[in-house]
Amino acid sequence: MKKTFKLNIEGKNRDRVLDAVKHDIRKYVKRQRRVPLPEGVDFWDFDCRFGSSEDTAAVVHFATILPLVDTAAKDGAAAFYLEMLAKEGRRTQRPRPLGDEGSAGGDANTQDADD
Repeated sequence: MKKTFKLNIEGKNRDRVLDAVKHDIRKYVKRQRRVPLPEGVDFWDFDCRFGSSEDTAAVVHFATILPLVDTAAKDGAAAFYLEMLAKEGRRTQRPRPLGDEGSAGGDANTQDADD
């Protein structure tokens, strides 16, 4: 979805327009997540860009889109540009911290044996 959302529409309440914009964003995400996953893919991820116009849009994380929309509305922006492109996501293992190599689990059991 590549779209410029207008927040100031004559004859419509700005708050209701903002709610409709958020609904459209959520609806797009739900529709994309219903698409069957290809083989070897764990989830649908999104590449996102947000800004006041297409030229000034910057890359943002998916989780920050709705707060950015709220911020734009509070700042009085007349419109904003949002680009969300679905991509394949694959889960990766998190690296373990160096200090968690099993030292905490063994110490607790040896103290109980002495009592």
